Amino acid sequence: MRQQTSSGSPWEEVVGYSRAVRVGNIIEVAGTTAMDGDILVGKDDVYLQTKFIFTIIEKALHQLGGALTDVVRTRMYLTNISNWEFVGKAHGEFFAGIKPVATMVEVSKLINDELLIEIEVTAIISNAV
Repeated sequence: MRQQTSSGSPWEEVVGYSRAVRVGNIIEVAGTTAMDGDILVGKDDVYLQTKFIFTIIEKALHQLGGALTDVVRTRMYLTNISNWEFVGKAHGEFFAGIKPVATMVEVSKLINDELLIEIEVTAIISNAV
């Protein structure tokens, strides 16, 4: 069975994507930025952008029956890798007890020049105790 959730962005229809998709016990969350509608949260502050992104991701996971504790992989795309410690600090605040595998790489540019980071996650929902 396939379930999907939307962010409500008009770009989802134009581009043809979902905020997150669940197939079976796997949830994939699309690349997520710090945009709240037309508002950028944390302008010029990668730490605030990262924290906001993880709250969006957490909401998407909940909408599909998952939680941050189900996350097994994070992928973080920074426009300036020298900011990795700020991103790492925010990541640790959400995942210190979960410890998913993580990838952090520098990219030359995101879709909007004011976006400093974009994040994807993979979650696997387990019924194991």
